[in-house]
Amino acid sequence: MSEVIDLKSKLDSISVAWHPKIISEANGQYIKLAKCEGLLEWHVHDGQDEVFLCLEGQLTLEMRDSKVVLDAGQMFTMPRGVEHRPSASTLTYILLFEPVDTEHLGGVESPRTVPITDQIDES
Repeated sequence: MSEVIDLKSKLDSISVAWHPKIISEANGQYIKLAKCEGLLEWHVHDGQDEVFLCLEGQLTLEMRDSKVVLDAGQMFTMPRGVEHRPSASTLTYILLFEPVDTEHLGGVESPRTVPITDQIDES
C-alpha cells in the first residue's frame, strides 16, 4: 500500500551519518535516505548502478580519475563497476535509489558497513 512519506521527519529520525534508511521500494529498487558528513570508504558495486539525489548540502562523489560535486536538487547515477568514495564537508542529506540486492559499501568490511536488515526504517 502506498502512503505519503514525510522526508523531513524521516531525516530527523536518522542519527548516524552514512547509515542509510530504506523508506520505500519500487520496481526492485530500494529508496533510501541518509545523512552524510565526512568521508565514506572507497567501494564499488560491481552489478548495480547507484543513483544519488542531493536534497540539502553538498555531496562529493570521488572516483579514481574524476569527481562530481552535487548541490541540493542535483543528482548523479554512479555506473556499476566504478570505484567511488562519497564525502560531505558539512551535514548533507541525500536520497539513494539502489537495486534491492545492493550491498552497503559494495561488501567492504568496515565499522560503518550497514547490513540491509539494519537499514529498514521502523519509524
